[in-house]
Amino acid sequence: MSMLKDPSSKYRAFQPIDIPDRQWPSRTITEVPVWCSSDLRDGNQSLIEPMDPVRKLRFFKTLVAVGLKQIEVAFPSASQTDFDFVRTLIEDGHIPDDVTIQVLTQARADLIERTFESVRGAKKAIIHVYNATAPSFRRIVFKQDKQGVTDIAVNAAKLIKELAAKQPETQWTFQYSPEIFTSTELDFAVQVCDAVLDVWEPTPENKVILNLPATVEVSTPNIYADQIEWFCRHISRRDSVLVSLHTHNDRGTGVAATELGLMAGADRVEGCLFGNGERTGNVDLVNVALNMYTQGLHPGLDFSDIDAVRKVVEECNQLPVHPRHPYVGDLVHTAFSGSHQDAIRKGFSQQDPNGVWEVPYLPIDPADIGRSYEAVIRVNSQSGKGGITYLLEQEYGISLPRRMQIEFSQVVQGETDRLGLELTAAQIHGLLEKEYLQATSPYALIRHRLQEENGTSAVDVEVLNKGDTLHWRGLGKGPLEALVAGLPVKIEIMDYHEHSIGSGSNAKAAAYVEIRLDNGRPLHGIGIDENLTTATFRALFSALNRALRQAEAQAA
Repeated sequence: MSMLKDPSSKYRAFQPIDIPDRQWPSRTITEVPVWCSSDLRDGNQSLIEPMDPVRKLRFFKTLVAVGLKQIEVAFPSASQTDFDFVRTLIEDGHIPDDVTIQVLTQARADLIERTFESVRGAKKAIIHVYNATAPSFRRIVFKQDKQGVTDIAVNAAKLIKELAAKQPETQWTFQYSPEIFTSTELDFAVQVCDAVLDVWEPTPENKVILNLPATVEVSTPNIYADQIEWFCRHISRRDSVLVSLHTHNDRGTGVAATELGLMAGADRVEGCLFGNGERTGNVDLVNVALNMYTQGLHPGLDFSDIDAVRKVVEECNQLPVHPRHPYVGDLVHTAFSGSHQDAIRKGFSQQDPNGVWEVPYLPIDPADIGRSYEAVIRVNSQSGKGGITYLLEQEYGISLPRRMQIEFSQVVQGETDRLGLELTAAQIHGLLEKEYLQATSPYALIRHRLQEENGTSAVDVEVLNKGDTLHWRGLGKGPLEALVAGLPVKIEIMDYHEHSIGSGSNAKAAAYVEIRLDNGRPLHGIGIDENLTTATFRALFSALNRALRQAEAQAA
């Protein structure tokens, strides 16, 4: 079987919502929602091998450390393992006073009663009950009409209210989800939720949560936003309700749907760290939160050490985080492209440490989330001079002049093409040493003596050439001019740069000399030494030897 030539014979486009005066498109996210992690329930049930209690507890503590105040910890009526985990959290005192645990149950009396048993003694708890309301579920799964589905929700709400009254030591919050909300007729979704509210009788001081799941994504995110805005306009007791979003990622738009849903009036977001969850996953809380952060709104969650959080999540879920995953992937702050690298390098050089972040291609400063700058620029066959220059500057303090950047990038390009692999900073530095710093043939500088008198420099150098020791002497207006005058070949100095590497007693001087030999192509040399004059002389010899070797190769 293959893809249909006419998919409209099998699939139907989702109908838009009739809301011509929609307000959400002109809004921005200006307030932080209530966050709820469902990693330990929705995320856990989607794993090939669900977490054992040790991993679950480690994950729970990580969620608390990040700053989650509402955590859905289990479906305690579904298994003894989940039930026991809830008891462990309560009896062993793992739940901070400012954290509320949430437990999920279907709208069945026996399961609700078991759920209440699991949270006995908790200081604060959210009882989350759900039943499916969509037409396909009413018709295919439950064989119930609208009234039958409403009765299921209402009866569950009554039992929850009754059981909660028997445990007054716990601060209760009630939560209802019309499952498959996105496929449910909006007026019916409001009708069911209103029926539940009539039972629970919330107030502005004691709100209930109405969670509106995109259990399966069925439309573009703007339609989900329309559904949320329509619901918020029509639900009764709006000031006594927290409208909650629970988006999945079947169409790959869970983050977008959540952000637009917040613009449409929602107050709360349920999701998982890095988007784990059933099928294609739940909305990624980290992604949504850091999107807010990059817009100047602190999300109230702390991802200052995002790699440590990722490590826990990967080990507990036994699933890797994709290298291209927003914010946390190994490669998301990395540029291989030459033009990208050049822009990033220039951005870093001009970035005001106390100013607005304006580094090209980086929507967030990696340092804000504990990422180093080492991985920002990496070099492969697609890279250019900007990336090479950045790595040498960051790792070795070597700042190549612009024309030398172009020259050396050709050396690196040849190596990456030969290997077909990425080069590390150490490998690039090794190429620099081999090509420039170790260019000591045919003439190797052994020692030099400099005398200056009345504005004239006199240079005596001792040089090794094919085993013979040579002595050259030259005069000039400065040390470099004097050395050039003493050379046995005629060269022209095209450019000269110098800078220090490091500071204090360990500082060294780096010198860069560009020469031209017999009207040939200009070539560079590098010299590094504690003494600037020695570094300059070594740079000249480096350039001279490279030029002579090139001339010899061309003659052959």
